[in-house]
Amino acid sequence: MALEKMRRRWEAWLQPVLNAFSNFSPATVTWMALPFGVAGGLLATYAPNESSGGWWLLAGALSIGLAMIFDGLDGSLARAKGEVTRWGDYLDHTIDRVLDGVWVVCISASVFVGDMTLGFAAAFLTLMGSYMGTQAQAVAGSRNYRGFSRADRTVLTLLSLVAMGIMLLAGWSIDATYPGWFDHIQVNPLSLIVFISALGGIWTFSVRFMQAKGEIQRL
Repeated sequence: MALEKMRRRWEAWLQPVLNAFSNFSPATVTWMALPFGVAGGLLATYAPNESSGGWWLLAGALSIGLAMIFDGLDGSLARAKGEVTRWGDYLDHTIDRVLDGVWVVCISASVFVGDMTLGFAAAFLTLMGSYMGTQAQAVAGSRNYRGFSRADRTVLTLLSLVAMGIMLLAGWSIDATYPGWFDHIQVNPLSLIVFISALGGIWTFSVRFMQAKGEIQRL
């Protein structure tokens, strides 16, 4: 009930924006998230490790933020126009998964992390966590949002980009590396979000698997 009230308030606030996009199909708005999201990831990848790189990272955060606005707008637009479809839901989830992987890999490829193997592992674990929720819905018919959600991860990603951008602009740095196998990676907001994404993926996979197991066995 509370979530439904929040959704109605959100859509009431969005009404002027929905009116502005009334000539667009919901699917078109969904597709708009993709170039902004990819651009945000690439800005993080190629940001130099110097003061000017701070602006690159802040621009990347802005671009990803715009992608998330489009991602949240498409569903509201579909409901407002009475055009909610299975294809729209499928497309939305597909682009979400693509951007989830793109962001963590792009950040891991940046000079601030510099470990693509870690990035691909984190992306894999992130997608496995998302897969558990989708598969639980397909088999048990119930949505499973437990664990480290996409909203959690995206907000932390945006905060890490902003924090790293401010650090570069201010000339701040952390003179430390991670222990063990990761002693070649500097401790900073961007490397931290890659590790958080990986661990969050493991946790989400485990939590959703156990919840789905119980629900399926009760069917």
